[in-house]
Amino acid sequence: MRNHNKSPNQINKYSDSISYQKKKAFFDSLLTIYGRYTCLEAMQDRSLEIHRLHLAKSNRVSGIIEKLIGLAKDRAIEICYHTRHELSRISRNSNQDQGVACDVKHANFRHYSNSFKKLSLATQPVIMALDGVSNPQNLGMIIRSVTASRVNSILLPLRSWKHISPLTIKASAGTLFKSEILRCEDLAFAIRDFKKNGFKVAIMESNAKKSIDSIKIPGPVIFVLGNETNGVSKEVAGLADYRLSIALQRGVQSLNVAVSAALVAFTMT
Repeated sequence: MRNHNKSPNQINKYSDSISYQKKKAFFDSLLTIYGRYTCLEAMQDRSLEIHRLHLAKSNRVSGIIEKLIGLAKDRAIEICYHTRHELSRISRNSNQDQGVACDVKHANFRHYSNSFKKLSLATQPVIMALDGVSNPQNLGMIIRSVTASRVNSILLPLRSWKHISPLTIKASAGTLFKSEILRCEDLAFAIRDFKKNGFKVAIMESNAKKSIDSIKIPGPVIFVLGNETNGVSKEVAGLADYRLSIALQRGVQSLNVAVSAALVAFTMT
């Protein structure tokens, strides 16, 4: 007969594993924002769960800094003090962080590898992937449009995170905190994973022969929009099952990437 009793060491290892996974899931859900006014608005919004407030030791305790400290104490939010160098590693933008950053608990912010189970429950999941979109305002407007549509998630590579700035949050009209965002280290690698899980890949190109209003793609699909100047990278484009364009009139050659994202989000879902 097999002995199903676990030893104390096995139980401890199992408990440690569960504890580690919970901690990892929690920290994976944190979105770090920066800038004095941006963090102040987030701290004032009681619907947002703030994990930590990060302040540079060199900040003068007056004005907004004083308000931030007061709000943190009132909401029982941990305050961490850092050197400017340490803070810049947290904010990833020493030129614009103004000595302030905070970690916001974003319920729908996760690594893409943790999304497959949830997406499998959707009738026909649609993902919008951004390949090198670098303008913070465009990024914010895309997040706003996609969040308002039936698109399930936005897939963002790591290099896009440095572009989530106060301007991004403003351009998103606060929808950043309501959006479903999947992050990845490498977009091409992530897209290959999605293809293994049954997703088709549609690349948006201005010179593609088929337009978005002339085709319906069955099953799960990822739409990829590229950099404002260079478009979709060659490696990602090589993974395409479909190449689509937006039919334009009166000799107009192209649209802003944020406008294109909105049209795709509402036309293809």
